[in-house]
Amino acid sequence: MTDHQLLTPEAHADLRVHRERGATYGDAVMSCVTVPDEFRQVQAHYPILFRRNIERDEVVAVALFGFEEGENLFLTDDRWDAGYVPLAIDIQPFLIGGAPESDAAKQVCVDLASPRIGAGEGVRVFDEFGRPSPYLERVAEQLGALDAGWQGAASFYAALRRHDLLEPLTFEITLDDGSTHRLVGFHAINEDRLRGLDAAALGELHEEGHLMPLFMAVASIGNIASLVDRKNRRIADG
Repeated sequence: MTDHQLLTPEAHADLRVHRERGATYGDAVMSCVTVPDEFRQVQAHYPILFRRNIERDEVVAVALFGFEEGENLFLTDDRWDAGYVPLAIDIQPFLIGGAPESDAAKQVCVDLASPRIGAGEGVRVFDEFGRPSPYLERVAEQLGALDAGWQGAASFYAALRRHDLLEPLTFEITLDDGSTHRLVGFHAINEDRLRGLDAAALGELHEEGHLMPLFMAVASIGNIASLVDRKNRRIADG
């Protein structure tokens, strides 16, 4: 259940938000949406994979945190064990009002049903004069960055389809305890096809600003091994 409302100082003067990390606050998730503008930061810690809806001809990038639903291997008690938290996670419980593809002015909304909403506890959203707190100002910047990244992602995904650069990813891991996990339903960049593009195609991707995100997505796949290590440590620790 959600309860999205337009954020205003009149209606939410006393609103507070829990900034701690934990499953209690909705952080126990396997993945979250990310955008090409964010790939440089994301690839330093997480695998970047893609979900593709063939029927709708849609592609979306995700940062991977675990191997099964509800598993976040970066979440340790009340700490997120990585130097960067993806925007889609860090902005919660806030979101942008209005259609993502619209050029109309966006407004900050809040999900009052989120477990991050504090009952008299947490970080203030507005100060005693109804002005945005430093926390809210930062969130507004993040929302703007995510919205701009989302709007710019369409041409990136179109380029992936145009050059047929996505391939289904089926990844099976065997853990130290002998159990196996299969990662299915995701796509990754086809490195051979990317490597085989001619100079004209590469030049086009570079001019459109897509080449760097492509390289970041490819580099991020190495983080799957680190994710396996985290899974093994989690099992060993019981």
